[in-house]
Amino acid sequence: MASTPEFVRYVCEQIAGAGAVRYRKMFGEYLIYVDERPAVLVIENTAYVKCLPVLEDLALETGHPFPDGPAYYVLDIDKAEQCRDAAARVAAVTPLPKQRRRKRSEGTP
Repeated sequence: MASTPEFVRYVCEQIAGAGAVRYRKMFGEYLIYVDERPAVLVIENTAYVKCLPVLEDLALETGHPFPDGPAYYVLDIDKAEQCRDAAARVAAVTPLPKQRRRKRSEGTP
């Protein structure tokens, strides 16, 4: 079951204030960006953040958004302050994604 757009918008509302928040649909699920940095993964209406050292003191539960994949922290999205703090911390230590170069079509310089 894929995440609903309503849930994704709710997550964005809960982390508002962590920075500039936007989301993008990817592979049927969603990735939420904070200040243009990938911060929160939403899969099956559950919000996840990477297990990073800057989040250890928040005592978040862990879960596996992907079968056989690494563990991620699970956000209790109803705890807005904790979610906003986690999203801001993740964005602070995550580099900006590299810009993809467009492929030139044949015959163009």
